[in-house]
Amino acid sequence: MAANKNTRVAMLVGLVVAGMIGLAYAAVPLYNLFCKVTGYGGTTQVAEVASGAVLDREMDVRFNASVHRDMPWDFKPVQVHQKLKIGEQAIAHYEAYNPTNKPIVGTATYNVTPHKAGEYFAKIDCFCFTEQVLEPGERVDMPVVYFIDPLIAEDPNLDDVSEVTLSYTFFVMEDETARVQAEQSR
Repeated sequence: MAANKNTRVAMLVGLVVAGMIGLAYAAVPLYNLFCKVTGYGGTTQVAEVASGAVLDREMDVRFNASVHRDMPWDFKPVQVHQKLKIGEQAIAHYEAYNPTNKPIVGTATYNVTPHKAGEYFAKIDCFCFTEQVLEPGERVDMPVVYFIDPLIAEDPNLDDVSEVTLSYTFFVMEDETARVQAEQSR
């Protein structure tokens, strides 16, 4: 009888441990999905086209750029800020330069501050949607086509927001950089 009880307890503990391991692996993808759906943490939205409605309310959009300590690129916004009406489609430009003697593959992460405005910041096209390959000495223009969703005007928590900052950080894609170098040496 005691052996049967111990077996049940061991199985229950094993199930709990397996469940916890499964949740640990699922936590990051689930969190990323949650952020994309809700705009939590300044995650922006992706749109096919601008909303069509343009409001009289203006917003000042500031641009920020940085690179991870392992990324040797020079990366900066071409303009520091843009003023636009809510719902109006705009384009901003960033510039990246690879000063090294080897091709480098990079990927950009992004966010919007204040975080509560992230769900209303929509990108139609962005260099951050795909990995970027810069050849040695290459300098490229990286546009972002965006708008601020007019639904922001219906959110009373954002009545005080007149400025948002779009920030990008570029990271080296180590495995991809090695792959590009191997393909070029063939």
